[in-house]
Amino acid sequence: MRIIYADGMRLLRSTDLALRVLMRLAVAGDSSPTTREVAGAMDVPYTHAAKVVAELTHMGLVEARRGRGGGLTLTGAGRTASVGAVVRRFEGDGDVVDCEGATPCPLHTGCRLRGALRRAQEAFFASLDPVTVEDVVAAPTGALLLGMPSVP
Repeated sequence: MRIIYADGMRLLRSTDLALRVLMRLAVAGDSSPTTREVAGAMDVPYTHAAKVVAELTHMGLVEARRGRGGGLTLTGAGRTASVGAVVRRFEGDGDVVDCEGATPCPLHTGCRLRGALRRAQEAFFASLDPVTVEDVVAAPTGALLLGMPSVP
């Protein structure tokens, strides 16, 4: 499932959620919300949030502690993570268009569009590479994130 942003670019819901989780944890201070609390605050199914948190943990961006007193915290690497790298990881390396799907495109062997779209996709990712999680939670965003309820 993809969502549409104002500029017309489309990202997977998991990519959007991963970025929002990182941003929320970046301003969490001493609190360590649980995955269930994050899912509730972002109004997404727990299972979806758990998959995203598991991937962020695997990437070394989030630390997840179980049990009483557990929760999620952003690691140092998570704080300085490139937004472009996170988006690439969650979006994958697939082409923008599926030219070889169930009904292959008849232009497949000589089409120049796929290459142009791939270059545009890479330019999009590259424009996000220098942006860090810390950058996207700078004022006024951080204050807005802190004003969000931790659990609806």
